[in-house]
Amino acid sequence: MRKIMFIGRSEAGKTTLTQAMKGNTITYHKTQYVNHFDAIIDTPGEYLQSKNLISALAVFTAEADVIGLLMDATEPFSLYSPNLTPVCNREVVGVVTKIDHWAAQPEQAAAWLSLAGCEKIFYTSAYTGEGIADILSYLKEERDVLPWEEVKAQYDELGFGEGEKEKDAVRFHNI
Repeated sequence: MRKIMFIGRSEAGKTTLTQAMKGNTITYHKTQYVNHFDAIIDTPGEYLQSKNLISALAVFTAEADVIGLLMDATEPFSLYSPNLTPVCNREVVGVVTKIDHWAAQPEQAAAWLSLAGCEKIFYTSAYTGEGIADILSYLKEERDVLPWEEVKAQYDELGFGEGEKEKDAVRFHNI
């Protein structure tokens, strides 16, 4: 699986999204240093918000295949400069988080990410699971097998009916 590096301001949902993508229970955890996982690099929001630390993000992009710019759907402003993505030496995608929040404006967040230069944008909710499978599928390489693909293969081997296979596939797709 390709490795994605999440960048965003504090409380944008980087760590929560990381927990959701890994299938972990979502709990509050303040990220205070760069965390490297198998397919995810989780960065502290302060790295983006401080001119003294932002250069560290450039160093860590060498470890990633894809850069994910996160934007909270409830944000009243954007920290990202227009046309930001061409300076990156990696593919950059946008990730709108917290789309299930009552005050969410995902279209506004997506517009800001598009203005920054993101051509591919994912809409996610770590709590409902919406969009998580889309990101995992996007990061998937040819040899990777995703959890819901394993379930489908097991049902095929066991000869279960389509109804049961589809029900479990949807359940795993919404992880």
